[in-house]
Amino acid sequence: MDNTENFDQIWSILKNEYPDPQPELDYTNEFELLIATILSAQCTDAQVNRVTAELFSKYPDAGSLAAADINDLEKEIYSTGFYRAKSKNIKRSSQLIISDFEGKVPDSMEDLTSLPGVARKTANIVLARGFGKVEGIAVDTHVKRVSGKLGLTENTDPKKIEQDLMKLGDQAEWDDLSMTLILHGRRVCDAKKPKCGICVVADLCPSRIE
Repeated sequence: MDNTENFDQIWSILKNEYPDPQPELDYTNEFELLIATILSAQCTDAQVNRVTAELFSKYPDAGSLAAADINDLEKEIYSTGFYRAKSKNIKRSSQLIISDFEGKVPDSMEDLTSLPGVARKTANIVLARGFGKVEGIAVDTHVKRVSGKLGLTENTDPKKIEQDLMKLGDQAEWDDLSMTLILHGRRVCDAKKPKCGICVVADLCPSRIE
């Protein structure tokens, strides 16, 4: 279902539909963005925002989260799912930021992915939105689904999907491409009930439902 020949047209239409794609996570600095993105795994951004509003008031920086009681942290983030793993990763990442990176979120792919719970998806988001460095394409469940349905990739592994998409789009637009596919996945290309009738790229989509 290779549809990459239509990428330029698909991307042009989607850019017009989503002219200023922005993350839907609430954050005020790179550290909050990192923590919120870790919490967003298998959780909606809306729920993460509800949790971080309280979390960041209690633990406003890496130092406070590094020193947080793990049981208290688990209670704070319980509703985001996978709370034991997430709390452990958040606490340990905060400790490493203090001990290894002078209290600042690192700004390289290598250093970011050395932190527990931080894979390329999270690192790409933090680099692009926190530091203005576009080095890759964040592939979450929406990007995976929408790019697959559009025939822009035949892979299912996030790293391979990222490589496929990077070959299609200009590097300067990689972050916008990711955010646009995420928004389109949330608002139109639903996993269970895709709204093909209102999809602006339905005519170019090999997976459209008549």
